[in-house]
Amino acid sequence: MRVLVIGSGGREHALCWAAARSPQLGALFCAPGNGGTAALAENIPLDPMNFTACAAWAERQAIDLTLIGPDDPLGGGIADIFAARGLRVFGPSAAAARIESSKAWAKHLMRAAGIPTAHARSFDDRAAAEEYLRNYEARGGAYPVVIKADGLAAGKGVVLARDGAAARAALDHLLVAGGLGAAGRTVLIEAYLEGPELSLFALVDGARMVPLTPACDYKRAEDGDAGPNTGGMGAYSPPSFATPALLAEIEARILRPTVAALTAAGTPFRGLLYAGLMLTREGPKALEFNARFGDPETQVVLPRLESDVLALCAAAADGQLDRVPMPAWSAKATCGVVVASAGYPGPSASGLPITGLETLDSDILVFHAGTRRVADGQLVTSGGRVLTLVAYGETVAAARAHVYANIERVRFAGARWRRDIAAREQPVGQ
Repeated sequence: MRVLVIGSGGREHALCWAAARSPQLGALFCAPGNGGTAALAENIPLDPMNFTACAAWAERQAIDLTLIGPDDPLGGGIADIFAARGLRVFGPSAAAARIESSKAWAKHLMRAAGIPTAHARSFDDRAAAEEYLRNYEARGGAYPVVIKADGLAAGKGVVLARDGAAARAALDHLLVAGGLGAAGRTVLIEAYLEGPELSLFALVDGARMVPLTPACDYKRAEDGDAGPNTGGMGAYSPPSFATPALLAEIEARILRPTVAALTAAGTPFRGLLYAGLMLTREGPKALEFNARFGDPETQVVLPRLESDVLALCAAAADGQLDRVPMPAWSAKATCGVVVASAGYPGPSASGLPITGLETLDSDILVFHAGTRRVADGQLVTSGGRVLTLVAYGETVAAARAHVYANIERVRFAGARWRRDIAAREQPVGQ
């Protein structure tokens, strides 16, 4: 099988790593890839947002399966362009990808289908949003509330507003100043939910769905869940509180109804559906959905997968998940920690030499994100999230200890990471 992975982050490196382990793999390409994917695949200098060029290249190269990593190409319709050429693609149509690319559309879909989620109202007018806030406060509405940009914002479109001043500042940033451009022209004001968060992926073939193993990720930039939202600073799998009973409830009340609702809306979903969940006192509720593998959850989920990822993704793309065995999972836990550049999620320097990777323990997985090779072969930084280091362990606690015992060996100017990934997780089985 000739395989193309679209994207350049840690998620795409993890997809390449998993694809390289498949007995079905014949040739592997990554567009545009990074300094790590080059060791597994041939990096191809294609722009993921130039859908026609990507599809034409795949057609010329007789690619058998294309895996789409990032959200922007999916939201823009890259899968539609590939499908129109008769190319097999793992990723939903632009219409189905609205489950991620429009939070307002997704919220409407969930409400109509009776899927448990936070109450929210959407606004594209600052004055109307202000009136809603005033009425909310007059009724004794409590803070915090959550302000969300409707569109794709690389994990940076969510503000936890702890008081009215913060809520209004977020509305001004998005609706008046245009701080996120088109992504923030519509916003949601959403009720705040409390409880542990959980990430759950599911393979979907348009009609059937197969849940994958659960994970927990950390979105805030700093220890203790402080600082701004990011694309993700670390993750671990499996969380001990994700019991079989809880996962069955999430599948029955959230995942299957969402897949059915997408089909009923005339937008059947094929690809990877990612549910971001909050485990509240009233039960699990959907915070949001993504239409692709998450980052950095993919980096801790795929290393636990013992089945053939290409067979699973091809079956989903073909509408034939009933023809492949259920995924098998390692009993070992994984913990991944993102090594980021100084300033992330704001602007950060590029071109900084990276050293120390050769000193890591041999069983540490290193998934590259913001890296590239320069003329002399030196690995340098090229983005905010630079690397994800992942360790295995008999328990989450053991995996956590192992990754943190290695992480300080990685060096570049301004390197930073959270020190509390999986810190509150109990060993699996306790």
